[in-house]
Amino acid sequence: MTLFQRTVSKGSAEYFFLKVAIEFVDSGISTDSLTFKLVVTKALKELFGDAGAAIPVDILGFLDQTMEAILRVPGRSVVKLWSALTLLSECGGEECAIRVKQVSPHLMSLAVNSRQFYQNLPS
Repeated sequence: MTLFQRTVSKGSAEYFFLKVAIEFVDSGISTDSLTFKLVVTKALKELFGDAGAAIPVDILGFLDQTMEAILRVPGRSVVKLWSALTLLSECGGEECAIRVKQVSPHLMSLAVNSRQFYQNLPS
């Protein structure tokens, strides 16, 4: 008889990767990667002060059409970034929300969304 043990490790990875999307109430508004980086830094500063603004967050990719980004953050700061993005409600005077779609310590795992994987397979 095989005994399976579930192991969960949080915060042990050097970096975590987040796939996020910014959504505006007015659908005609768009943003670029530089503005998005400023919004992320502002969200961290509003919630955690200057110490939050000092958290190194890298934007590895940004898609202008879907306004999705892949962020890299040190493992010890992933919860702070996630909470700051979740609580953000305004971007440059416009109401917005940042949705965290996926989080992983491995960049490659963001390439496939398991909930949509079988829907995209050819018949």
